[in-house]
Amino acid sequence: MKIRTALVVVAAACATALTGCGDEEAAPTGAEVALTATDTTCEVAATSFAPGPVTFAVTNRGQQTTEVYLYGREDDGFTKVVAEVENVGPGLTRNLRATLSGGEYEIACKPGQKGDGIRTRITVSDGATDAPAAEPAYDREVEIEVAASGITGLDGLIAEPGDKIEFKLTNKTPTARTLTVADPSGKTVAEVTADPNGGAEKIVSLGGEGDWKLTVEGQGATPVTSRLVVR
Repeated sequence: MKIRTALVVVAAACATALTGCGDEEAAPTGAEVALTATDTTCEVAATSFAPGPVTFAVTNRGQQTTEVYLYGREDDGFTKVVAEVENVGPGLTRNLRATLSGGEYEIACKPGQKGDGIRTRITVSDGATDAPAAEPAYDREVEIEVAASGITGLDGLIAEPGDKIEFKLTNKTPTARTLTVADPSGKTVAEVTADPNGGAEKIVSLGGEGDWKLTVEGQGATPVTSRLVVR
C-alpha cells in the first residue's frame, strides 16, 4: 500500500480546528507563510492560498524535535504526502516548499516525529491560472533505526519498479552511521549519513526489478546488510 503525504500552515486562532476560520484573503503565489509548532499546537499564519508555489517557514517553539507534513486528499482521507520537513529541533526554523493546486489540504505538526499529528486544514482557491496537480514527494517511507541494541526496519522490504522511496535513518548511537543503497548490479545509487544521535533522510527512485542491497555501517561497527526486493 503506498503512502502519500502533505503540509500547510494555520492562523493562531484556528490552530486546533480542522475547519475554515472565516473569509480571508488568499496568500499570494510564491508567498512565505509562518508556521509555528509547539508540543501541543500547530499555528499557521494563513489558511487560504492561491494556486502555485508557497514556502512555509516552520519554527519549532516546543521542547521536542518535530516534523511537519502537508497532506493532500486521497480516497476518503488526507493521506497523500505532498511535502514535508523533518528533524526540526527546538528553537530551529526550516523551510517547507510545495506547489499547490486547487482543493483542500491538511498540515500536520508531529511533536516527537510520531503519530498522526496536530492537524489544520487549508484551502487553495481555484484561480484563472491552472497550477499543475501536486505531485507526491514519494510513494512510501522506510524508517531505519540504529541503536545500541541493534538495527530495526531493514527486514522484509518490497517495492515496485519506479517507486520513490524516502529512506529515513535515525541514529541513536554516539558515532555517525551511513545507509548505502545499491542497485541489483551493485552500483551505489544513494548514501544517507546520520550524525551521532541524529537523523537524516533521502528520497531514492528505484529503477529496474531485482534485489537491491541496503547496508548500514559506521566507524567501529560491523556492517549490516539486507535486501530490498523490487518486483
